[in-house]
Amino acid sequence: MLKDFKEFAMRGNVVDMAVGIIIGASFGSIVKSLVDDVIMPPIGLVLGNVDFANLYLVLKDGATAGPYAALAEAKKAGAVTLNYGLFINSVVSFVIVAFAVFLLVRALNKLKKEAPAAPPDTKDCPWCASAIPLKASRCPHCTSEVN
Repeated sequence: MLKDFKEFAMRGNVVDMAVGIIIGASFGSIVKSLVDDVIMPPIGLVLGNVDFANLYLVLKDGATAGPYAALAEAKKAGAVTLNYGLFINSVVSFVIVAFAVFLLVRALNKLKKEAPAAPPDTKDCPWCASAIPLKASRCPHCTSEVN
């Protein structure tokens, strides 16, 4: 049984998938940092000093009644919140990852495109329908003149 598992695990596609998952997880954390630390702060600044991570709606107050200055305060008090700011951050992260995957797939598709077919080096004789070289002025099969 151990031999079968080793055989399965060492297949090329299983190893490739594992590498892809590891790189994908790392890429996800990079994109999360890009969104949270680079993209959303300027957008929040343009929209009037809005911190998207702290955009929430209190559905039910916690042990201490609100208003709460930040989401962390509301969670600490045990309030039930609808965190639409974190959702916006997640949507922006998803769009960036989807765009990056789109660019990757597009690049791979360009690499996979077959070379264009070579131009034909023969033509058909209009009299006997045999294949003859393009430069031929007479058909070698029926000896007819070919324009």
